[in-house]
Amino acid sequence: MVLTYRDLAEIFSEKQGVQGDFAFYTVTDMAGDIQPKGLFIHISEDSGSLSEAIAQGAIAVLWDKRKKLPNYTPNHFPVFFTDDLGDAIVQILTRYIEKLDGETTAKMETTNFKFSNKKLLNKNNESYDIAVMLKKIIEKQEKIHGGRG
Repeated sequence: MVLTYRDLAEIFSEKQGVQGDFAFYTVTDMAGDIQPKGLFIHISEDSGSLSEAIAQGAIAVLWDKRKKLPNYTPNHFPVFFTDDLGDAIVQILTRYIEKLDGETTAKMETTNFKFSNKKLLNKNNESYDIAVMLKKIIEKQEKIHGGRG
């Protein structure tokens, strides 16, 4: 099961760029990560630039709407805006976990989540801790792929 444009469009009402029925195979907060068909999340200046993320394969971005989007952003490039990036990531992970529940297809494609921001991973110490959610996704993916996550 992969994260799709439609999934994000249901979560984030404020968006721009092309709309479509495409999938995200990578979600990351680091522009320098190779991210085929990726959703880049610009958490901080340490995340790198949007242009670098696009060069590494990002096909959309989740952006803090209080920050100016770079002038070089292509008009057609999908941008999802949010007031709180940490909360937005929790919403995305929650949606993805819901999609994975009950899926057991042996050759199912899955979205790869890669987060490096340590503060983000411990944003919330309750059940919605991002690190715990990522672990849950990895466990489900390993079950689906037979331990090959």
